[in-house]
Formats: sequence, C-alpha cells, structure tokens
Amino acid sequence: MTTHDKTTRRRFLQAAGGVGASLALAGCTGSEGDGESTPAANGSATSEGTETGTSSEGGEAGTLNLINSTLSSLDPISADDTASGAVTTQLFDGLMTYPNGEVPVEPVIAEGYETSEDFTTYTFSLKEGVTFHNGTEVTAADFVYSYERLAASSNSRTAADILQTIGVVHEVDGDENYVPESLAVEAVDDYTVEITIEQPFAPTLQVLSNNQFAAVPEGIVGDVEGYEGEMEYNEFASSNPIGAGPFTFDAWQEGTDVSVSAYDDYHGDVPQLDGVRWQIIEDDNAIYNYAMNENADAFDIPTAKFDRGKLSVEETDDRGRRHGTYGPVRNGKTVNYLGVPTLSVYYIGFNMEAVEKPVRQAVAHALNQQTVVEQVFKRRGVPAYHYMTPGIYPGGAEGYSTHAEESYPYGYNESQLDEARALMEEAGYGPDNPYELEFLIYESTTWEDTGKLLRDQLASAHIEMTITKAPFSALLSRVRKMDVQAYSLGWVVPWAAPDAFVKHLNPAASDPTASGAIESYNQWPTDTEAAQNAIDAWNQISENRAPTDEAEQLRAEAAVEMEEANWADVANLPVYHQIEERFWYDRVSIPPFGIGGMFKQKYNGASFE
Repeated sequence: MTTHDKTTRRRFLQAAGGVGASLALAGCTGSEGDGESTPAANGSATSEGTETGTSSEGGEAGTLNLINSTLSSLDPISADDTASGAVTTQLFDGLMTYPNGEVPVEPVIAEGYETSEDFTTYTFSLKEGVTFHNGTEVTAADFVYSYERLAASSNSRTAADILQTIGVVHEVDGDENYVPESLAVEAVDDYTVEITIEQPFAPTLQVLSNNQFAAVPEGIVGDVEGYEGEMEYNEFASSNPIGAGPFTFDAWQEGTDVSVSAYDDYHGDVPQLDGVRWQIIEDDNAIYNYAMNENADAFDIPTAKFDRGKLSVEETDDRGRRHGTYGPVRNGKTVNYLGVPTLSVYYIGFNMEAVEKPVRQAVAHALNQQTVVEQVFKRRGVPAYHYMTPGIYPGGAEGYSTHAEESYPYGYNESQLDEARALMEEAGYGPDNPYELEFLIYESTTWEDTGKLLRDQLASAHIEMTITKAPFSALLSRVRKMDVQAYSLGWVVPWAAPDAFVKHLNPAASDPTASGAIESYNQWPTDTEAAQNAIDAWNQISENRAPTDEAEQLRAEAAVEMEEANWADVANLPVYHQIEERFWYDRVSIPPFGIGGMFKQKYNGASFE
C-alpha cells in the first residue's frame, strides 16, 4: 500500500503516470479567452438596475455578489453544467477537491488515502466530526449512498463517470445496464471508504474531486433502491440541497438569483464572508451595466464591451495565469484582472443524422478559427483545431500547431469557400435550391457574431443558415433531445489529460436519445470508416489506463487518431479554447483560481478588504 495524507499533500500526479507531464504544459496556451461566450463557465446575470448588494468595506464580513447564468439543478449528480456547478461547489464536499480550482487535487473530507500496489484499490480515511448542513455527521455510509445515486439514479446525468471513466467494479444485466447495489464502494467502518476499480486509471483522484462525487446524507431522497427518501427529489434539487460544503443554501429564484450563507460549523477553513449571491443575467448589456453599477464585486466583461487597449498584464505566474489590471472602466475605476488557461474547448456541434456530411464539411471549410478569435473574440481565446487544448495535446503547444498546420483538411487559419461551394454543388445544391441549416446558439453576442460571419460566407456555398438564440438551459434541452441541426456548445473537461477531451469524440457514446452513457451530442453514425477508427482508438485508450510511460504513449497516439477521425466526419467543429477571465473591484480579495476553472473554486477563502 502507498499512503497519502493531507499533511504531506503528496502529489497524486506522482502516482498518475503521464498526467503530470500534461499538466506541466497547461499554461502554454495563447491569448485571452472570450470571457462571455460560455454562460455556463463564467456565470452571467438579469437586468439593469437591480438593487445594490451587501458588499462590505473595512475588513468586515459581507455578501460576495457575483453574476451567473441559468442553473439547471442543485443536485450534484444532475448539475452537469458549470453555471450550476459554481453554486454546488460551495454547497457540497467530496473525498477530494480542486483547491481553488487548481491541480493537484487534495483531500477534503478525506483525511488521507492509500492505494494498492496495482492502483486498483483506493482506501480513504475520513475526518471525524464533519457535519452536513442538517447537523448529521458525514460517515462512510453517506459516500456509499452518494455513489450509488451517481451510478443508479434516474436523475444522474454523469453515471458514466463512475461506471466507465473511473470504472468502479460493478455488475450489469443482460442489456448491459448497471445492476443496483452492485457497486464496489464499501464502508469498511464509519470512517473508512474502500473503492475498487476494474483496472488502473491514472486520474482517478482528479475525477473523484468533481462535484458529482460529493457526499449527501444517506437516504436523503429515495431515487435509488433501498431508500424511501426523507424529502421529495424536487425539494432536494431546487429548494433544500444538503451538503457538507463551506456554505449552506438560502434561496434560488429561477431566472433571478441564487444565494448561499456561510456554514459556521464547516470542517475546513470557515468562510470569511457572510455569504455569496449570484444574480442570474443572460444579456451581455445587462451583465456589463450590473458590473459597472458596482452591483457585482467580481464579474466578467462581455467581449462586446471589452477594450484590449485597457488591459495591462503585469505578471504571468508559474501556472501560466496572467495577473494585471483593466481600465479605467465606464465608472472611472481601474479593476483587477486575472486570465487563466482552462481545460475547455468550444465548438459547433452537429446532429449528424440531420445534417449531411457535405454540409458539415462545407461549414468547416468556411470557418476561419483565427479570424473568429481575432475579430469576434478580440483575441480572448486560442483558435481551436483540435478538441485537446495546446497544453494537453501530445507534444504540447508546438505539437498542436504543427499537426494542425500540416494536416487540418479544411484550411488552417483560412476560409476555403471554393472548396465549400464545390462540395455542395457535388451534393446537388445550388443557387436555386440552397441547403437550409438552423444554427442554435445560447444568448451570447460573440456566438451570434460568429454565426453571422459564417452565415454570410456560407451563402456563397449554397447554404442558407438561420441563427436561433435560446437561453442556455433551453439550448441544452433541445440538444439533449437532438431537436437540432447545428448548435454552439463547449466542454470544460473533468481532468487534465488527452482522454478527458477525446472521450467526447467517441461515436459509440454519441446518441443522447439512446440508453447508456452519453459523452457527446451528435448521433455519430458508427458505420463510417472514421467512426470505426475513433471507436478503435477509444478502445485502445480504455485498454491502456495504467500510470506507466508505455500506456501514456498509447493513449496519446490514440487521442490524436480520434481527433483526425473527428476531422474526417466533422462531428464537432472546434472553434476556440478559452482563457477564462475574472475582473474585480479592490474592495474584495479572492484567491486566483486554477486550470480547473472558476466554477471549481470554493469561496471560503474570499474576503473583503
């Protein structure tokens, strides 16, 4: 057994093979990200003129006022968007955590852990005296129940993370469905949890740090076998979520705001704030006005309002994070600035059963990622030609650029409208019978501008594109039902390695209307040569999960093959990688967040100056 405890803070990456090498490159991405384009990642907010918050001055506690976008749920196994995750991060704790959204991950409810020599058994020792917000003590039985919910509940959106990604040992029935109560998660005693996985998986502790693995009180809802439930599910998911995090739930008014209060009996660093409140706003102008009226202490600046000439980057730290100032802003003040390369990719997705391949290829030929990043996103992102970010790509940023420049089939840093037009004419389309394509976007001026740029270019290629805007939650609902042709979306991946990105390019897990684990929303037909190549490559990754140099190399090679398969069939069309940004007034102090993203940061370390 290898023993790890919180006092030594021994890096998990030492036991995770090549993941550490990937993380070392994570700061090597390019210019600043969009900052506004992903309502789920950054938060957004409602309308101009909302009352001023309760920020404090003079070192006193107060309420941290932020901006968020539409939430989907407060149940950690259901809240699979980052807008909801920003809130559930404050309410729930698990065995491990991303400290301020950084890696390596650290124990939080766990006091320490041991790993078997073959890396298939993890034994966690829990802190004693940790309490849920209802006053009951957190024990090993709560984790057994919480993980069973993740695997078996009909409310779980991320069962694949425990059953396939980590691969916790379990039974399946004749239809390959999980057999309830067969999960190899055992309460050895009140304060010891043992987890057995089918085969080694290098980033196990990183995945266990994600919110869906948080502890909830045993039997709190009856959505799995053997538990009647103490409350109705909707109550738990929307008005009474009970966790063991640094903040307790106050209220959530859909479309308006959500708030939490400091939990004075928190087992870790007790919050220095009275609470956190997120105003829910989707409109860019309203976001900017809300921030400029100083109703928000920390915020994002929508790209339409961003002036690159006002940005001064004064330092880039050893994690690639950019620290500086921005201003003066509209209200005359100069605010603080932080830009962080995060594990994200934003793309145009296709319902491949509803959009013909020549159309998808024509859109790829028309799209010039560099133009979009420079003209639309004002260089607040990195042009994306792969799903993997430059820092995670095998060979780093240099390998990323070299492979894209030499092999990307649709024009590297250029639009190829002649090729797009030729493809469409060969498919039987022309000036008198253009192809009609709906592009569904969430309410974002940058995605709207991107869509308009594409629409104008595609007109010459016999594609008549219409742009439909929807709130983020409404977009997700349509995408999950595959009631779309093309759409804008992004992934903030759950761990820092190539397979965390390319698992979303697996055709065998791409039909959200089917049963089983869903990794991507595109209904990729599995009978194409490229699809089979992608499936074979994913199988190679799945069969070589050990934390060894040899296995890491095989995973890296297979990840590149999956990227090329995606190029061939154009399942998802990468547009940009984000550098997530935070702007804030001097009155508040918030520790910098890390590569995991702002939504993974707990605010018990924030305070008012």
